Amino acid sequence: MVDPKGTRQTMTALAEILRQRIAQQGPLNLADYIGECLLHPEHGYYTQQEAFGRSGDFITAPEISQMFGEMIGLALGATWQAQGAPKEAIVVELGPGRGTLMSDLRRIAPAVPGFDSLPIHMIEASPRLRKLQSDALPGVIHHSEVSQLPQAPLFLIANEFFDALPIRQFRRKSAGWEEILLGCDANGLCFGKAAPQPYPFLAHRLEDTAPGMIVEYCPALPSIVAELSQRMADHGGAALIIDYGDWRSQGDTLQAVCHHQHADPLAAPGTADLTAHLDFEALYNAASAAGLRPTRLATQGVFLERLGVTQRAQLLAKSLSGAALESHIAAHRRLTHPDEMGGLFKVMGLVPEGAAVPPGLEP
Repeated sequence: MVDPKGTRQTMTALAEILRQRIAQQGPLNLADYIGECLLHPEHGYYTQQEAFGRSGDFITAPEISQMFGEMIGLALGATWQAQGAPKEAIVVELGPGRGTLMSDLRRIAPAVPGFDSLPIHMIEASPRLRKLQSDALPGVIHHSEVSQLPQAPLFLIANEFFDALPIRQFRRKSAGWEEILLGCDANGLCFGKAAPQPYPFLAHRLEDTAPGMIVEYCPALPSIVAELSQRMADHGGAALIIDYGDWRSQGDTLQAVCHHQHADPLAAPGTADLTAHLDFEALYNAASAAGLRPTRLATQGVFLERLGVTQRAQLLAKSLSGAALESHIAAHRRLTHPDEMGGLFKVMGLVPEGAAVPPGLEP
């Protein structure tokens, strides 16, 4: 099999399992490969590694500062109030990491009377992470899939959840697409390609791409968004989706991070985090098809500033000095500055038709 990206991996237990699978069943698409690397029961990254925080491979916004979770909590709480403060509502987080964001949200929740009494539900596939989340938030209710959530108003946050969903990659040809696959050669796992063919879910991308361009497609996104949207359309609620990405998938965005460094996606499978940029257009279309009203896309920095993060930062700074104050100032900048996470990360809200959009995402 041809290796267009020129990559090789070192031997791990998962690499050998994947080589045997390919030998028996043929090449894997990228979604299957990423799924195994992240969630293999014994050798997957999220089942065996400490991924989050300063001891892990990456630091998400909630780990940078408590202000992030506090702003999310106030935004969801205000949205819950605007919808009549339904007592049967639940607060939901997709991919909660160590539970840091929800811990900060729960601490600020009493500022919105009644919001702190709502039960917390989490979508988490990793048993190890479920344990960490339960330790941080006793009484949290876990589910493996969004289809298991109750039929109730959902007030939901998904921060860096969709970027971890496995993606497939396709390279444009003159009248179709060749899918990028994973196979084996004498040196180990390698990238290859399938014969070109049309794919209905990529038909609209023939208009804005040229031969040779790569687009990515997340197979799980439409069904997940449709499931959540159905509940919000039927019962009320709102969702805040925060992730790195842009309006439309363009180019190869698959990346691996190991020990805080960018790595080869095929090097040592199961030991690195694999992510790809979120295609917000696909999110918008899936929610709209299910009857929801997505908001316009905003940058994380603008969203947080509209919610009052700078005023919160100034208040917290009054009790700090020295290195702690410097760290606090740096955290505020990292979350909001256009050259850092403030510009890289985008925010989209999802609400039922006729409902007020979450604060910070007004037109």
